Amino acid sequence: MVKENEINTPLVQEDTTRVKRDRKIIVLSRLKRRLLKHVWLMRGLILFGIIAFLLTTFLFVLQFFGKTPLGVYMGLAKDFIFTPKGKVESYMDRTNILILGKGGEGHEAPDLTDTIMFVSVNHSNSDISIISLPRDIWITELRTKLNSVYYWGNKKQPPVRRTSGPEEAGGGIIMAKSTVEEFVGQPVHYGLVLDFSGFKKIIDILEGIEVDVENSFTDERYPIAGRENDLCEGDPEYRCRYETLRFAQGKQMMDGDTALKFVRSRNAQGDEGTDIARARHQQKVIAAIKDKVLSKEIILSPRKLLVLKDVVLESIETDIAPSAASILARRFLQSKDVIKSQVLSEELLLNPAKSPKYDNLYVFIPEDESLDQIHKWIECVIATEDRCGS
Repeated sequence: MVKENEINTPLVQEDTTRVKRDRKIIVLSRLKRRLLKHVWLMRGLILFGIIAFLLTTFLFVLQFFGKTPLGVYMGLAKDFIFTPKGKVESYMDRTNILILGKGGEGHEAPDLTDTIMFVSVNHSNSDISIISLPRDIWITELRTKLNSVYYWGNKKQPPVRRTSGPEEAGGGIIMAKSTVEEFVGQPVHYGLVLDFSGFKKIIDILEGIEVDVENSFTDERYPIAGRENDLCEGDPEYRCRYETLRFAQGKQMMDGDTALKFVRSRNAQGDEGTDIARARHQQKVIAAIKDKVLSKEIILSPRKLLVLKDVVLESIETDIAPSAASILARRFLQSKDVIKSQVLSEELLLNPAKSPKYDNLYVFIPEDESLDQIHKWIECVIATEDRCGS
């Protein structure tokens, strides 16, 4: 005869197992509900953890490599990403840069700066204002035109060519910055000089740029480099020293040589032959270069970017430190759609007759000798998005 407890034992064990399983399911269900109530908190913590890990790793690697070339590049990348204000000079949250373009070797006057641009970068909203200054502005204190200031400064203190990187700024940049600073009524924190030979190479590396020519013009006296002293077989007009340029209105592709001729032409008939018109041409080409550099075909091509970097470093002289350059590059990238270009208003300038007072040169002088009108106009342009009157 089978005992009663022997019959019930398996049933009791089965019930006990079921109860434990049910309790476990209930506990897991409660835990799941509690977690789901805080799902966004959990996701946030996970995301924060990932970011903190990556940032910590980045800083550790940066500290580990220190002053090695890789460490330097990583430091510049860090400055580009985080844009620390302490590494770039500024005033009222703006950094102002003087950009000069010179003819360079192979030109009759290699150190005359035919391109003069005052650039103001706003760090708070990443807008950039570019104001072109006519090269023929007369500087009374120095008794010379604005485009000669860099030349005379370098006579006192020539720039120094480094073993790598851009030329170290000489007295030309220092004197040009102080002169423009007084003229525009704004501090000039940095200076940069670009050799036109590098300008041509940059455009050719970009495989040309598209420029919108506002007005058709013809220049029959564009100087040919290297023929400045050609006697032209006795031709009294020395016509062999010049070539004829023709630009038609509308958009057109330009290689480096064509773009350089477009920005340097100054002997066209009518309004297109003025210094003001040439400043507008320069701004159009700068805008076209900016658009091409920021295009997908360039941004996504590491090879072209590296070649561009080498050409730029070989062609410039500057006092901009690498960290500041990284920060300013970020600002230019951020402001690609809010760059405002202006030429100093003609209403603020006078063109006096040639006289010994101005060394018998073609010059512009401020209508207001105190420069107050020019200072107010400059301040208006860099502070607003609207065109400013005189």
